Amino acid sequence: MKKIVVLSGAGVSAESGISTFRDAGGLWEGHDVMEVASPEGWETNPKLVLDFYNKRRAQLKEVVPNKAHHCIAALERNYEVQVITQNVDDLHERAGSTNVLHLHGELLKARPSDNVSDIVEWIDDMTIDHKSVTGSQMRPHIVWFGEDVPAMDAAMETIQTADAVIIVGTSLQVYPAAGLMHYAPEECPIYLVDPQPSLESSNGLTVIAENAGTGVQKACDMIHANLHNSK
Repeated sequence: MKKIVVLSGAGVSAESGISTFRDAGGLWEGHDVMEVASPEGWETNPKLVLDFYNKRRAQLKEVVPNKAHHCIAALERNYEVQVITQNVDDLHERAGSTNVLHLHGELLKARPSDNVSDIVEWIDDMTIDHKSVTGSQMRPHIVWFGEDVPAMDAAMETIQTADAVIIVGTSLQVYPAAGLMHYAPEECPIYLVDPQPSLESSNGLTVIAENAGTGVQKACDMIHANLHNSK
């Protein structure tokens, strides 16, 4: 069975109503990103950080997967599909995708501040009073600026085995995730869905200058035609 790898970013979830990571002013929901998404911000004002992610968690409960999420999930009917996402929401899973690797953590999970491996489900608000069994402060299971990306090695290994790659909802500006496409096999076709693409179509790269909802469907149609013809 052919393998499709999907690299997704904030632009996919934006069409469901989730705010993108930061606006043109460098703010995220009115906050400097370093205040709410860095170890330094956590150390300085943990209550602010917890409140910020409580609001993100509440917002997530109010939105639903969109056409792009469902289109990606539907690929599993005919292919082995691995989603590698920079998003911390669960919209890919709710749409039906069964293999989702979250590079930057998951909003509906938490862990003790002193243990990166002790990950638990967390769907409600988190306060400064929530501690682990060892007494460590609980924190969102989010990879903040300056922290390692534990899933990066697995992501690189996965994309090296792809028969086709779809990139959607990401500006390809945030590293190390932005470099993942370069690990695809040389003969692997790559489809970039972006309404304002920073790249142009070239050998092996097809740029679809559309929003996620319509662009992903076009990419899926192209993949099906190309892989079917290559049998």
